Amino acid sequence: MDLAALRQEYMRAGLHEKDLAPDPFAQFGNWFDEALQSGIALPNAMTLATATKKGRPSARAVLLKGFDAHGFVFYTHYRSRKGRELEQNPQAMLLFCWEELERQVGIEGRVERVPAAESDRYFASRPLGARLSAIISPQSEPVANREDLETRLEEAAKRWRDAPPRPSHWGGYRLAPDRFEFWQGRRDRLHDRLCYRKSGGAWKIERLAP
Repeated sequence: MDLAALRQEYMRAGLHEKDLAPDPFAQFGNWFDEALQSGIALPNAMTLATATKKGRPSARAVLLKGFDAHGFVFYTHYRSRKGRELEQNPQAMLLFCWEELERQVGIEGRVERVPAAESDRYFASRPLGARLSAIISPQSEPVANREDLETRLEEAAKRWRDAPPRPSHWGGYRLAPDRFEFWQGRRDRLHDRLCYRKSGGAWKIERLAP
């Protein structure tokens, strides 16, 4: 297969300054609503990019579980690779890619843990199996085999039944943005890229070359 020959034209829409919301959170909300209405599977799936203190990057897909004017929330194991990297270097980036709409949104900023009560509420809303898995999985660490994980899960189910508590090693993070980039694919690769940057407490909008 000739990978260099794999290409497509982007013809769906354009993105113009006059159509942007002054506030990037409102603009994200508009695009997220359109992604929801379009029938995209998991429109809240996003790539989370982190880096060590020395700058070695890593990325993985996670799910957005809430957003408002304070930031974007996701949940994970605090001692996972991403958790350890966020402790060393609390700067991160989120990337949404809605291929069906020929759109991407990149969001950058500082990350901090959400309050314990917020993590407790979300944990209690998860399916039972997901709660038990969060308790027993040493996320990102080597394990002997799958059977070992399944045995731990069975033991946790017997111990906690239908009321497992949120483990202290698991909870939420909130990314507070200082930069957004909204990307709309356009014909001839002359894509629209409109960026919001935080400047003195206000948002400045600028167009970037594709």
